[in-house]
Amino acid sequence: MQSPTMSDPIIWQPTTEQLAGTQLTQFTQMLENQHGLTFNNYAELHNFSVTNRAAFWRAVIDFCGVIYHQEATTDLLDDGHMIDAEWFKGMTLNFAENLLRHVGDDEAIIFESESGEVQSYSFNQIRRQVAQVQQQLKNCGVGVGDRVAGFMPNLPETIICMLATTSIGAVWSSTSPDFGINGVVDRFGQIEPKILFTANAYEYNGKTHDCLAKVEQINAQISSIEHTVVIEFIESEQSLPPSCVSLSEWLVDTDPDRNLIFEPVPFDHPLYILYSSGTTGKPKCIVHRSGGILLQHLKELMLHGNVAEHKRLFYFTTCGWMMWNWMASTLGTGASLVLFDGSPFYPDGNRLFDLVEKHKITHFGTSAKWISAVEKAGIKPSNTHQLDDLETIFSTGSPLQPESFEYIYRDVKQDVCLSSISGGTDICSCFALGNANLPVYSGQLQCLGLGMSVKVLDDSKQAVIGTPGELACDAAFPSMPIYFWQDPEHEKYKAAYFDKYDNIWCHSDRAEITAEGGMIIYGRSDTTLNPGGVRIGTAEIYRQVEALPEITESIVVGQEWDDDTRVILFVVLQQGHELDDALVQKIKTTIRQNTTPRHVPAKVLSVSEIPKTISGKIVEVAVRDVIHGKRIANTDALANPESLKLYKDLPELKH
Repeated sequence: MQSPTMSDPIIWQPTTEQLAGTQLTQFTQMLENQHGLTFNNYAELHNFSVTNRAAFWRAVIDFCGVIYHQEATTDLLDDGHMIDAEWFKGMTLNFAENLLRHVGDDEAIIFESESGEVQSYSFNQIRRQVAQVQQQLKNCGVGVGDRVAGFMPNLPETIICMLATTSIGAVWSSTSPDFGINGVVDRFGQIEPKILFTANAYEYNGKTHDCLAKVEQINAQISSIEHTVVIEFIESEQSLPPSCVSLSEWLVDTDPDRNLIFEPVPFDHPLYILYSSGTTGKPKCIVHRSGGILLQHLKELMLHGNVAEHKRLFYFTTCGWMMWNWMASTLGTGASLVLFDGSPFYPDGNRLFDLVEKHKITHFGTSAKWISAVEKAGIKPSNTHQLDDLETIFSTGSPLQPESFEYIYRDVKQDVCLSSISGGTDICSCFALGNANLPVYSGQLQCLGLGMSVKVLDDSKQAVIGTPGELACDAAFPSMPIYFWQDPEHEKYKAAYFDKYDNIWCHSDRAEITAEGGMIIYGRSDTTLNPGGVRIGTAEIYRQVEALPEITESIVVGQEWDDDTRVILFVVLQQGHELDDALVQKIKTTIRQNTTPRHVPAKVLSVSEIPKTISGKIVEVAVRDVIHGKRIANTDALANPESLKLYKDLPELKH
C-alpha cells in the first residue's frame, strides 16, 4: 500500500483480499440471501438496516450466534414514544452466557500491570473462576435484580466479577479507584448495592495508591453493602479493615468444577448501571438492558470492527468509562482481550505501543487526546516497533483531528484501519463507527452505525448533509437506556434527550454527515460558542491551537460580555515556552487563517492545568460556570477539581 499524501482525500482503503474476508461482507451476503436483495454499497445496507429494523436486528442475532432460551413473540413494538419501544418481547437470554460461550485453552484474557507483571487466563479458566464467584454471590443472597458494585482497577477479576453478577441476573455497576469518596457514594449510594468488590491498592505513574481507607468511608456511608470483597492486587502487609474480606477467603468453600448456571432474563432486563459525568449535580444513573447491550456490542465489534476469534483487542480505559463495558464484550466474539492498568505514559510514551508489539494486538483502542499527546512527544513507533499484527486503531473520547489521522499513517502504521468512533455513556455504544470495508478519510468517522437512524438536524429541524447541526436519532434502537434509576415517569430521561425535539433523541453533539457518508464531530453542542449569533464548535478551535508546537493542550469557553458572547481560550504551554505577545498573536493568526474571524478568541490566557473528568474528558461547562461565578455542584466528578481555582476571579476577564 502506498503512503498517503496530504492531497489524497482517501488515506487508507481495504484491499480486495481484505474486503472479501471481513465479517461485514459475510453478514451482507447473508442478508442478501435471506431477503433476495443486492446491496451495491454501504449506504444501501445502512438504509435497509434502519427501514427494516426488526429484520436487521434479528439478522444480528442469527449471524453473531446469540444464545437465547425463549423465543420472542414480537421482534419490535414501536408505535409510541421511542422510550417505550419493546425489543424482542418474550425473548429470554443471559448476557454472561453469551460472553462465556467460547470454551477451551485459547487465551481469553491477557493482563499486564504497570510494573510489567503478565497474567494469562484461558476461556476455561475464566469460566471456572466465574463459577466460584457465582456460587458465593448466591450464598450471600444476591439474586435477580440485585446490584453488585465494583470499585476496581482494570483487572481480570473485575471482568470475572461482572460476569458472575450478570450470570445470575443481578446488575453490575463500576467505577475506577481514582474516584473520590463522594464521587463513589454519589453513584453507588443511589443504587444500593449488596456487594462491593474492590482492590487493596493500584499502581499509577510508578506509585502505589491505597484503596482501603476510602473503602472504609464508603462502607460507612452506604448501608446497603453487606459484604466488601477485596482483591489483593498489590502485595502488602497491611491487614484488611474489619468490614472487608479477601477474595481468596471469600471463595474458600466454592467449587470451580461446579457447572455454571445462567439465569434466563427478559431481553429488557437491567444489565449495567452507568453514570452521567455529574459535573452539574448528582450523577444520573443510566440503566442499560441485557439484550440491547449484547446485540449492539456484538454488532459493533464483529461487523464494524471485524473482531473475531484469534484476534486480540486492547482498549485503554478505566472501569469508570463505558469503553470498559464495550471492551468486555470482546469475549463474546471469541477474540482475546488484553488488559492494562496504569499510566499510558509510564515509564514513557511508548508504553502502549510496547503492549501492541509484545502481545501481538490486532485491535488497539485509545483516546484522541492520547494520540495527540504521543505525537507532540515525538514518538514514531513505525521506526521503533514491530506492529505487523495491528489491523485497526479505535479512537474516541473527543473528536480526532485530521492532524492525528495524518500522524497515525505517517508515524505509526500505513496499513491500518483508523476507526474514529462516537457514542457515549448514554447508549453504552456508538452512533458513528469504523468500518473495515470502507476507506478512511482524514478527519472523518467512517460511517453511521448499522441499525441506527442517525440524522444531523439544522435549526429548522430538517435533516442536512454537508452542514453542521445537531446529532440526533429519530427511531428507537436496542441500546437505548431502559430507564434512569428512581425516575419512574421518565422525567429525567426525557429531559436529558427529548427536550429539544419531540420524540427524537438529541445527543447534544454538534456534527456533520459528509458527502462520503461519514461524520465529523465538532464537539458538544451544549458548549457550542455563539459569538455574534454564529455557532462555532469548540473542536474547530482546538484543531488549530493544539497543532502549534508551543501548546500542550487547551480549553475554550464562551464568556457573556456586552450582551453577546466572547471567546476565551486557555492554553497549557509546552515546557520552555511562555505566553508572550508574539505567541498570542501567532495563536490568533493561526485560528483566523484556518477558520474565520469569529473563531478568534478575545482573550488567550495561560493556565498550568485543565480540569477533566475521571475518564479524561475536558469539562468546558465547569470552566464556563467558574468564570461566570457560578457554583460547581459536584467537583468530585473531576479528576483534578483543584484546577478550577485557576479560572476563578481572573482579572483579565473583567475588562
